[in-house]
Amino acid sequence: MSLPRGRHYPPDTYHGTDGEVSAWMRRAGEPADLTFRGGGTCEYLATGDRTEGRFGLYRWSFGEVESGPDPHFHRSISEQFYVLSGEVRLFDGSDWTTARSGDFLHVPEGGVHGFRGGGHATMLLMFAPGGPREDYFETLARGEEMSEEQRAEFMVRHDTYWV
Repeated sequence: MSLPRGRHYPPDTYHGTDGEVSAWMRRAGEPADLTFRGGGTCEYLATGDRTEGRFGLYRWSFGEVESGPDPHFHRSISEQFYVLSGEVRLFDGSDWTTARSGDFLHVPEGGVHGFRGGGHATMLLMFAPGGPREDYFETLARGEEMSEEQRAEFMVRHDTYWV
């Protein structure tokens, strides 16, 4: 059986013949990697470094009060949202919509998006390929003071463009 016309698997990245022991696990209950003002947290489930740049996966837990970024886009990474619990408002480029447990939003490169959540809602946040988002999250969590010029450079360095 072949795949539908035009669809194919990417080139092989593993060239061995017997497979290998290379899986790794992040156990439930490990402490969050970051805590934001307002009580939200971020857990690094699979960083770009751990996945050889294939993707980055994070569990995002909001605090009680609503927070999240305004509409923006990325030039080099796609972003995916999967709501685990509670309600998260997602901006799809034209409207804000309320997403609930089980809802998924895919945003390709260049797609305008934003998110807002509170009430301890949780979601999975995935970037592909797996860019170094940890520095972005950690800098924001520290609440570092930046001049307008420094903030603009920081955003461009982290592939974030506000609309």
